[in-house]
Amino acid sequence: MLNMITITEKPIDSKRLKDELSNDKAGAIVIFEGWVRNHNENKSVDALEYSAYQALCYNEAEIIFNEVQSKFDILAVSGIHRVGKLSIGDIAVFVGVTSKHRKAAFMACEYVIDQLKIRLPIWKKEYYTSGENHWVNCQQCSQHQHAPIKG
Repeated sequence: MLNMITITEKPIDSKRLKDELSNDKAGAIVIFEGWVRNHNENKSVDALEYSAYQALCYNEAEIIFNEVQSKFDILAVSGIHRVGKLSIGDIAVFVGVTSKHRKAAFMACEYVIDQLKIRLPIWKKEYYTSGENHWVNCQQCSQHQHAPIKG
């Protein structure tokens, strides 16, 4: 079973990642791609920069992936998150889940991306068209935390 998270400075190749998740037993694949957009909270954004405490990211992701396997009937899960400076349109995060049936894949993918955003020590700095920049705090993340899902 493919069950991994990667932190990288390199661009994310979503086609390659999708191919790696390919499995003849799978009836479904659900993929989430988080893209760098040109705005946030009524501010025009030119770029983002991500920083991560990688060792803790890997440890916590392993826990999340074990949780998702126990909660949902999935075949594989994979995730990758960029660090460094990203441009508008770049893929910042990728999560892919395969399962025998679509419902489990959808639910598992949502669970993984939500938990990664809440629990991984990854920080985001926004660069604005105005020339300003600042690190975005993650207080909003905890407001969107879901109750545990049983699948």
